[in-house]
Amino acid sequence: MHVRDRRVKRTQNLLAQALLALIAEKGYDAVTIRDITERADIGYATFFRHYRDKDELLRDVADVVINELLELLLGQQPGRDPATVGQFIFRYVADHSAVVRVLLGSRGPASLVQHVIQRGSENVLRQNKPRPDSPVPAEIAAHHLVASSIALIQWWIEHDMPYSPERMGEIYRQLIVQPTLTSAFIIDLE
Repeated sequence: MHVRDRRVKRTQNLLAQALLALIAEKGYDAVTIRDITERADIGYATFFRHYRDKDELLRDVADVVINELLELLLGQQPGRDPATVGQFIFRYVADHSAVVRVLLGSRGPASLVQHVIQRGSENVLRQNKPRPDSPVPAEIAAHHLVASSIALIQWWIEHDMPYSPERMGEIYRQLIVQPTLTSAFIIDLE
C-alpha cells in the first residue's frame, strides 16, 4: 500500500506542476484537462481518478500552500512580534513565488482567492480571542486581516518584490496587523 501512496502523490504532484506551468503560460481559463495531462505525461482517464475537474486540482494546490503557511505560522511562539510573522510570510512567498503568483494572480480564478481568504479567516478566528468591547465584529476583522495581507502579497509580487522580506514584515505589522488586532482581538503577549 505504501508504494501506491507514493505513486498517487507523484501523479498528483505532476498534475499540479503541469497546471501551474500552463496557467503561467496561457491563463487559467485557457487551460484544458487535456493540456494538463499531456504536460504531465499522464493518461487522460488517470486525471479523473484523482480530480473531478481542474478547479478541484487548483484548490488542492492552494490547500497545500495554505497548509504549509499555517504550519509555518503556527510554529511561532505566542506573543510573537507581528513583523517577525510577516517576515516568515514574505520569505515563504519569495521562496514559492512562482506558485503564489499563479494562485493569487489575475490569471487564476477569483474563487480561489476567496477560498484562501475563507481558510485564512477561519484560522485567525481560531487563533485569537475576540475583544468583547470591540466595535468591529471578530469575523469582519479576521476577513480584513487576511484579505489585506493577500492584497499586500499581491502588490509585492506584481512589483517584482522590490523590498526585502524583513522590510515587508515591518510594513505588514504597521499597515495591517497592529490596527486590526488591537481593535478587534485580545492580544496574548505571553
